[in-house]
Amino acid sequence: MLRFYNGKVLTMNDEMTIHKDYEVWVEGSQIVYVGVATDGAGSQTAVSNACAGGNEKLPVFEREIDLKGNLLMPGFKNAHTHSPMTFLRSYADDLPLQEWLHQQVFPMEAKLTPEMIYAFTRLAILEYLTSGITASFDMYVEPEANAGANVDMGFRTVLCGTINDFKDSIPELERFYQTYNHYHPLVRYQLGFHAEYTTSEVLLRDVAALAHQYQAPVYAHVSETAQEVEQCRQRYGRSPIEFLSDIGMWQYGGGGFHCVHVSDADMDIIKEKGLYVVTNPASNAKLASGIAPITAMQKKGIPLAIGTDGPASNNCLDMFREMFLVTALAKLREEDAAACPAEAVLAMATCGGAKAMGLNDCDCIAEGKQADLIVIDLQQPNMQPEHNLIKNLVYSGSKQNVKMTMIAGKILYEDGQFFVGEEPEKIYETVAKMVDAIR
Repeated sequence: MLRFYNGKVLTMNDEMTIHKDYEVWVEGSQIVYVGVATDGAGSQTAVSNACAGGNEKLPVFEREIDLKGNLLMPGFKNAHTHSPMTFLRSYADDLPLQEWLHQQVFPMEAKLTPEMIYAFTRLAILEYLTSGITASFDMYVEPEANAGANVDMGFRTVLCGTINDFKDSIPELERFYQTYNHYHPLVRYQLGFHAEYTTSEVLLRDVAALAHQYQAPVYAHVSETAQEVEQCRQRYGRSPIEFLSDIGMWQYGGGGFHCVHVSDADMDIIKEKGLYVVTNPASNAKLASGIAPITAMQKKGIPLAIGTDGPASNNCLDMFREMFLVTALAKLREEDAAACPAEAVLAMATCGGAKAMGLNDCDCIAEGKQADLIVIDLQQPNMQPEHNLIKNLVYSGSKQNVKMTMIAGKILYEDGQFFVGEEPEKIYETVAKMVDAIR
């Protein structure tokens, strides 16, 4: 059992309250006690719950972590990414989306092997850990390679279907759904397709039918660019969101990645269907796709999450930068400095992402939840003075403040050191050799 004490705790289940007298105990993969500091003695209830057999003996801690005034909080959830695309970082920049995708990305991806996808995913995981990200919603091909990389490194992932006219089939999508929802505690799977513009109507209707069969949510890239929306209107006389809703795609919920170019009618559908919107501000800005109407979505009560998108279009996997861009771009779009406050953004990056991904046991710090935790170093210049820690996290926080990242009760990153079963230099070397082989 591990004990965190002598610090600040942000549970994210009580409206952003910073608890200065709390401690947290972790046993196995779960949080077993959250409450007032005990100096190791513990409350009667906590001891009973934490000790085997419900006896009243004091727990024996394998390690007691003195936070020294730093902040313990839930890890960030990267609610949309393409982890293996680390191999394309800075390879095809300064291009619009369609040219970037069809002329640069797709031809290179065609050269990938499962072994490459495994290695490139491992590189992404290292970066996630340094950013305090404890789970990824990963949309990519070859799920076995992706799942294996995550399990081998102890990282949590939700794999997302990426079926389209060029890759995978309905039988494969169903097999993936069945396989990776019973694969490993760190791995889950959600139905998904790449996008309306890469997937025929026949195939889309088949995906919707599969979602009905399993009563499952569906996720996809949706309304990322103005061109995408216009071409969908030319094909079907409706926006992507209207069309997909009309064919029954979201009978059981799901979500849309990006959702930059959405109308009021689109947002009404999103709200009605209970869909999550995962915004990706850095990617959308870098590809000049636009600024999502986050404030309008908030006013409609649409649940929101944040993703980095892939490292080929971002190009980094940094939740701090994403949080700042979410709020800064919303303020710019609305010409209102009060738009999209820091508290709302932090919720999107943590519990909002967990809920969007279906990780309801990873959304906050509470007894019985998964111990997916991070420690934020407050003893850094950018975190001083502590007028408001929430605003510090969103407006001035950075990866330099991530002191520790824990997933399922295991510390994978601490004080600049990785504990993932292999030295990072070896992973870098393997990635470099594979990139040279396909360039």
